[in-house]
Amino acid sequence: MKFAQTLLAAFLAMIVTAQAHAGVPAQDAAKLGSSLTLVGAEKAANADGSIPAYAGGLTTAPASFKAGDSMRPDPFAGEKPLLVINGKNVDQYKGMLTATTVELAKRFESFRVDVYPTHRTVTLPQAVLDNSLKNASGAKSLEGGLAIDNVLPGVPFPIPQSGSEAMWNFLLRYQGVNITSKYDSWNVDSAGVPSLATTGQAFISYPIYENLSQPISSADVYYQMKLYYTGPARRAGESIMLKDAANPLEQPRRAWQYLPGQRRVKLAPNLAYDTPNPGTAGAGTYDDVFVFNGALDRYDWKLVGKQEMIVPYNTYKLTYAQDPKTLTTPNHLAPDFVRWEKHRVWVVEGNLKVGARHVYQKRRFYLDEDSWAALASDQYDARGQLYRGSFAFLSQSYDKQVPDTTPFMIYDLVGGSYNINGVVGPYGGIRYIESLSKAQWSPESLAGAGIR
Repeated sequence: MKFAQTLLAAFLAMIVTAQAHAGVPAQDAAKLGSSLTLVGAEKAANADGSIPAYAGGLTTAPASFKAGDSMRPDPFAGEKPLLVINGKNVDQYKGMLTATTVELAKRFESFRVDVYPTHRTVTLPQAVLDNSLKNASGAKSLEGGLAIDNVLPGVPFPIPQSGSEAMWNFLLRYQGVNITSKYDSWNVDSAGVPSLATTGQAFISYPIYENLSQPISSADVYYQMKLYYTGPARRAGESIMLKDAANPLEQPRRAWQYLPGQRRVKLAPNLAYDTPNPGTAGAGTYDDVFVFNGALDRYDWKLVGKQEMIVPYNTYKLTYAQDPKTLTTPNHLAPDFVRWEKHRVWVVEGNLKVGARHVYQKRRFYLDEDSWAALASDQYDARGQLYRGSFAFLSQSYDKQVPDTTPFMIYDLVGGSYNINGVVGPYGGIRYIESLSKAQWSPESLAGAGIR
């Protein structure tokens, strides 16, 4: 009996070892800080110079910026487009555009892509960069890539070896530590009519970045969000809270919801995966928020490779727009507000696992090489048809060393509607704050602020 138990223990240990991956060879790690930046981006310009060499990012605010303000002027406001792509010439550039972008250009004469000069503006705190370098040889992925361990706060896998490692780079990317903003979420239906879905106050925290010298263990919460809805009237007083851990198989997402009519805080485990997000009027799921969020366990992840793509970037005009009605034109966002640039992105594909359930059979993500932010995605249904597409709008908070993608959106290409979330311009922009107390991150705190 004891011999059989020993054999079983050895077999289980072999399985765990096979499922774990740690570090890259020393000769690969040596590229970080030389030919690669410390987060794994190529330092050099591309062949024709349309993507410039990385020179440290945007570290100087424009003269019009007021120190301490949360509204950040566009440092490139005087630039003109180098190229305009629309339905007439989109086929010439479709190899550098997401499938959703191509579809919108072909479907709507009013849609266009204004391509501006590329600026590699992302800059991160030095301690985050230093940790990313150490992670190249020390970080571990567990459970076949579905969990992580022994990761210092920073990019876990600056030289990713798999699709799941690239997705963890996105999930754990540096976006500041504690962020708050008042925001709107707008829906535009298939008839082109905009309507306010929610107004709310968001608090987002990445507690792993509170202590940059403390490795992240698989049990640690890396992300938490709390939303208080203040409008429209039908949603005023609602609130939700989410917490995600580094090993979602052992500690799945914890979520709570407060509804004024019930006057109690209740567990809400369905605020995840493909549960329809009511704030999008059916255009998106809960894991479409921020282009993607939550656990990776329902998909097999493939690292397709790196590609030069034309994507939304340095979108200060959109991020800090003060009148949301100027953004929400019929069929698509107002092209005048969307700045597009050519950047190198990591392409990652997720294919639904056999036996798993989700409305998307396949998803393709486009991750910025300089920030690891997801700039766009394409979602496909069970027939393999393009179903939805998402975009996030990156602007560097040049006074805080933070790349931000607060506004994000999703197009429902079947239903003909779209949603844009995180419209913060009318309310003073994006604010970086001190940590909230543990009591403020308790489920009970939802009820205290959720009374009409």
